[in-house]
Amino acid sequence: MNNSKAILIGSDHAGYALKEFVKAYLTELQLPVEDCGVNSEASVDYSDIGLQVAQKISDDTGRRGILICGTGIGMSIAANRIKSVRAALCNDLFSAAMSRRHNDANLLVMGGRVIGTELAKEIVRVWLDTAFEGGRHQRRIEKLDR
Repeated sequence: MNNSKAILIGSDHAGYALKEFVKAYLTELQLPVEDCGVNSEASVDYSDIGLQVAQKISDDTGRRGILICGTGIGMSIAANRIKSVRAALCNDLFSAAMSRRHNDANLLVMGGRVIGTELAKEIVRVWLDTAFEGGRHQRRIEKLDR
């Protein structure tokens, strides 16, 4: 993982607690983090944060981010509406690895009401450490970007 750019992180109210945990874990790994909100468990629309983080990734395609809502579904739907964003909902380790290996996912999405903190930590670690394989997978991504 290129450590020069901050990892964007954001959540809605349902993902707030897990976002704070993941943010602390990233800091523990000495990775720069840019918190895009929210800052409490007060109700907000997931789409606002999801679109904001996704747009920042689209504007600077070398960036990566993490989004968390209750299930991860809403954030995934919102983020994937933005050009060049490949948001992957990963609530298990295999999906996290494959999202990077075959899909070059630049945005990890998790469900704060679906997984616990220790699994989230492992998902983040695998997602950050897994490289994109390129090759035939690159061709497929290019088709999506057209």
